[in-house]
Amino acid sequence: MGTCIRPMTARDQESVLQMMRVFYASPAVHTDGSEEIFAADIDACVSGSPYLEGYVMEEAEKIQGYAMVAKSFSTEFGKPCIWIEDLYIKDFCRGRGIGKMFLDFLEQKYTDCIFRLEAEKENEAAVSLYKKCGFTELPYMEMKK
Repeated sequence: MGTCIRPMTARDQESVLQMMRVFYASPAVHTDGSEEIFAADIDACVSGSPYLEGYVMEEAEKIQGYAMVAKSFSTEFGKPCIWIEDLYIKDFCRGRGIGKMFLDFLEQKYTDCIFRLEAEKENEAAVSLYKKCGFTELPYMEMKK
């Protein structure tokens, strides 16, 4: 049957929430997040927000991972920008090409867009995947307020 990628729905809420807790507690993410933030993110994904889309990857109705992407416009590159905010694959599903499948899915869905993401340098498996998929490092210092 194989893995399929589909939009996140309200029925996925508990599964995605559990994965977010694991993801945000891992060294792959610099911030810890919070239950309030996780709930707001999931709500935006399932409520039709024009800014955030959520996806789940599943096989035989068993969720293997989730992703969230935010939409914006890059004046630096002069085109729409798709920010890959979260891309999490459960441990036992890693190494099966699911992350690459999701990145390919985005490229087919969003043509003529710039794709951006953040990764912790220590997350070597993710950085390796992103490089294999054509991502390059940008020499920016990111700031927030």
